[in-house]
Amino acid sequence: MSTNLDLVRSIYADWERGDFSNAEWAHPGIEYRLPDGPSPDRCFGPNAMAEAVRGVLTAWRVVCLEAEEYRTLDGNHVLVLTRAVARVESTDMEPEQIGPWSAHLFHIEEGRVTRLIAYFDRDRALADLDPEG
Repeated sequence: MSTNLDLVRSIYADWERGDFSNAEWAHPGIEYRLPDGPSPDRCFGPNAMAEAVRGVLTAWRVVCLEAEEYRTLDGNHVLVLTRAVARVESTDMEPEQIGPWSAHLFHIEEGRVTRLIAYFDRDRALADLDPEG
């Protein structure tokens, strides 16, 4: 198993328990992108990333993120197909629902995540990665 894959699995070990507090894995200049969320965003640094993630977690009342599949794309990129377990009380959806079906693309250099692209729509992530698309 690759070192980068091990790193991403360790991040998800926390996220699957609902613990989003640790960002030691993040490079100090990490770029966080949310290209297709309710308010697409891009920010830099662990503090800005934490603030952006906190907004998403609060809006959706995310309890945890579950990794469904890990894909090592090359030496520096790992794609994780995910789903969120969330309590969504402000919509017509059930009070506790599994979804959305999302994806996270980790760019890793020298053992730290330098860019994290968080997609709400898994199909959008796969389309962005498709060289033919």
